[in-house]
Formats: sequence, structure tokens, C-alpha cells
Amino acid sequence: MFFQKLYVRIWLAVVGTVAVLTLLVGFAWRLASEPPLREVVVRNAQGEVIGSGQRHPGPPPWVRERSPRPQPTAEGEAEPSPRGPEFVVRMQDGQTLHMHLPRPPRNSWLAPMGFAWTLGMVALAVALATYPIVRRLTRHLEQLQQGVQRLGEGDLGVRVPVQGRDEVAFLAERFNQSAARIEALVQSQATVLASQKALLANASHELRSPLARIRMGLELLATDQDPASQSLQQELVRNIAELDTLVEELLLASRLDASTSDLGTVEAVDLAGLVTEECARLGLVLELPQGPGHPVGVQGVSTLLRRMVRNLLQSAQRNPSAPAPRVLVEVHAQQVCLRLWNPGMALAPDLLPHVFEPFWRAPGASEKDGGVGLALALVKAIAQRYQGSAAARSATEGGTWLEVRLPHHPI
Repeated sequence: MFFQKLYVRIWLAVVGTVAVLTLLVGFAWRLASEPPLREVVVRNAQGEVIGSGQRHPGPPPWVRERSPRPQPTAEGEAEPSPRGPEFVVRMQDGQTLHMHLPRPPRNSWLAPMGFAWTLGMVALAVALATYPIVRRLTRHLEQLQQGVQRLGEGDLGVRVPVQGRDEVAFLAERFNQSAARIEALVQSQATVLASQKALLANASHELRSPLARIRMGLELLATDQDPASQSLQQELVRNIAELDTLVEELLLASRLDASTSDLGTVEAVDLAGLVTEECARLGLVLELPQGPGHPVGVQGVSTLLRRMVRNLLQSAQRNPSAPAPRVLVEVHAQQVCLRLWNPGMALAPDLLPHVFEPFWRAPGASEKDGGVGLALALVKAIAQRYQGSAAARSATEGGTWLEVRLPHHPI
């Protein structure tokens, strides 16, 4: 279990690598060093060779017999003779000499081990020097491991400390960013679920009004058959159409919430053409700053984009007494902007962010003024599905500008 720790394995790998490197360097040093003395030449003062000889592995027997024995030391052990190469030299006159080149005495505490002792000292120094560094590095990895474990156990608020500027610090920083995104996504999902519950609750509440009016109208028609019943029947038809539209918008909103739902084929669509058709159907005038006949391409499902345009334009038809609304399709760099000026929608600045909320009605507005439902909420949902946005802002000429921005895809 101890050797399975990452810092232990890194530490042992460093120590082993240094030990192998030391062996290789020592072996190369031995190969590159000068070879030991094998031959000796004796010259006189005039430089003439008067004798030569080769190294002898040991003194000849007659020399060994004549050599004085080592004297015992105070502890009772014999003092070793000086080490060094020995040569047997034959002179020109036939005389044989024994030449001994003694080496200086070596340090006693290094002599027994030699190269292995040096290697051990290097390995020990490397082990002591690298352990704190390796342990400090792997401690950061252990903190990251603990953070990942806590995140997997459900602690979305866990963060790991970022220390230094190395790869481990970069990994810790990215982990913190990922954890923050996961936490935001989970919170967003909880918010979406809460909004869906509120949406269904509001829908069930709003559905009661047209149903109650229909029920009351049917009761009146059953007891009263005067000519006024014709207008009442028309009102019932309008209420039924309102109910059908609300149910259809609820179904579309629920499908848009599911990002994987198949709502059609995504293709290049001429937004200017769609807006032109819807303006002609509603009797609105379209302004094209770039001139007519120039397609303005966006990516999306044509039926959804048509629903988005229709819902946006129909919101300007709720107040017929107001000036005629303006509709513009503009291209700004990489974005396409669909703008609607609704002169009948005069809102305070703090109310503008609520325009695209489901079932929102301006304070003081009656039911006949409209503004209740999912029409503009669907506009924003469809725009966001295709990496767009929807916003409302006050107009200097009065009223409100409703804007939808989508990425531009030339066609």
C-alpha cells in the first residue's frame, strides 16, 4: 500500500535514475581514465637507456623473502605495506632491480567500499534532496483528488486551492471552473424546474377564465334566443380560439425546454422573406435599410422562426388606436436584428426586463389589453435556441422597441 502512493513512486524513480546515471558516469570515467603503468624505462643523466622492465603482479619470491615483515601495532595487528605498482627492471650490465612505486596512504573510511561507497553517498543525498520536492508536488495532487471525490459525492461548492503556476495549479484552476459551471448548471436546472411548475400553475389559472366565459355563454344561449345571441356566439368563438392558442403555446414551450427534442430540420432561412410575408398578412410596413431583394440568412427551423416573427409582430396589434408600428430587419456585423417599434406599449424602465416573461401583464392593464400568455416568451425561447437573444428598451419617440438578435449566416 505504501509503494502505491504516487509520491513514493516518483521519489523512487528519481533515486533509481540518479543511481543508474552515477553508475554509467563512473563506468565511462573508468574507460576514459589513463591505463595503469605497465612498463618502466630507466635512463642515466645523459638520457641513455640503461634498463627497462615490466610491471610484476607481485614481488618475486626472493624479494618477498628478504622484505622486512610488517611490524605489529599497539593493537597487535600488522601494519599493511604500502601499496603501489612494482616493476622488475633488467639493467644493461645484467643486474636485476626491483622497483616499487608506493602510493600515498588512502583514507581509511573510504578504502573498504571504494566506488560503491561513493554511489551510496550520492544516492542518499539525492533521496534526501528530492523527497520534499516530490512530496510538495504530490500533496497538491492529493488535494485535487480529494476535491474530485467530494464533487462526486455531491458537494458542488467544493474548491481546491491554487498554488504556484505549474501544471498542477493549472489543473486545479480548471477544476474550480468546471465545478463552478456544474454548480451553475444544477442551479439553473432547479430554476427551470421551478419555472415550469410555476408555468403550469399559471396556465391552469389562466385557462379557467376562457372556460368560465364559455360555460356562462352556453348557459345564456340555452335560455335566450334573441338576436343579441349572435354577438355572444362571436365572443365564444374568440374565447375558444384564445384557449386553443394558449394550449398550443404551452405545448410548444414544453418542447422548447427539451433541447434534444426534434422540432424540424435546421437550415438556412431568409429572415427578411419571412418578415415580409408576416407583415403583408398583418398589414404592417417593413423597412429594410439594406434594400429590398437582399436575403438575410439565419440558421434554424423555418416553422419555429415563422412562429417567432408572427408572435413578435402580433404583439403590436393590441392597441389599434396607437400610431402605426415600425418593423426593421438590419444586419450588424455578424448579427441580424429584427426590431419592432410598439408605440402602444409604454413601460417604465424597471418593467422592460419582464416583457418576455410568461403570463406577464403590465400593472394596471386589463384583460382586454392583452399581454397575458406565452407569445413573447416563445419569441425569446426560440431566439435563445439558435444562439440569439431578445430584449426590450424604451424608445425616445415613445413606446417600446422589441429586438430579436440572431447570428448571421449569409445565403
